[in-house]
This record gives sequence, C-alpha cells and structure tokens, in this order.
Amino acid sequence: MAAHFMRKERPGHTLQSTELVHEVYLRLVDANQVNWQGRAHFFAVAATLMRRILVDQARRRSAGKRGAKSQMVDLDNALDVYAIRARELIALDDALNTLTQVDPRRAHIVELRFFGGLSVEETAEVVKLSSDTVTRDWKLARAWLLTELRAQG
Repeated sequence: MAAHFMRKERPGHTLQSTELVHEVYLRLVDANQVNWQGRAHFFAVAATLMRRILVDQARRRSAGKRGAKSQMVDLDNALDVYAIRARELIALDDALNTLTQVDPRRAHIVELRFFGGLSVEETAEVVKLSSDTVTRDWKLARAWLLTELRAQG
C-alpha cells in the first residue's frame, strides 16, 4: 500500500515507502485496544494512518516553505513542484474532511482506494458492501471531490 501511494508523490520525497510503513507500524504498536476484525480492517486502519502521516508531512513542508528551509534556486529554471504537491495533498485532505461531514461512507471509500490503494473488491470487503455499490460510490465521490477542489481554486 505504501509503495502504491508513494508512486504518486514527487520525486525525491523525503519519506520513502519503507519509512511510511515504519511510521504506520509505530502507531499500530500503540494500538493495544483495537479489536481487529480481519485483514480488511487492518488495511483500513493502515490507510487512515498513511493519510494522516502524509498530510501532516505536507502541512509541515508547506509551513516550512516560507523560509524555514530556504535554499537558493534559479527561478528561471526551477518550479516549486514540492510546494504544489503539498498544497494539492492538503486541499484533498480538506475536501475529504468536508465529504466526511456530507457522506462518511463515500469519504471512507475514497480513503481506502486512494490512500490505502485497495481494489474495489478489497474496499467492498472492508465496508461490507457490494463491488457495484463501491464502484458507484467511488465515481460519485470523485466527482464531488473534483467539484469541491475546483471551488477551492
């Protein structure tokens, strides 16, 4: 799951998939009181943790762009791709939080599919719905998120 999501990140990202897995593991070790309901439940929790870790890192990176980690760059030859990716991830997280208030089930499906890298069938197993319902919710949620992200600019 981590490798799947990290492929979507910018080249040279400071957090590699192995480190992301380690971060998730460290957080899961402290989760003594979780009543695991199987493999699908584990992957759902891991997807949520990956989302939190990546969004937290993006927020820190965006906060640092205002001089905390300044570097000299030739503005004619450089594009601040790092800041753009961080802003996109933060905007997606904000839109997903809004979707959670409107439709928690669809937001959970997006989290599992996008952040967890789960297939439609795996997602259907986690949320205990049919694959057709997950596919329909996935399409509707993506359309809703696209509209929300466009509204945010």
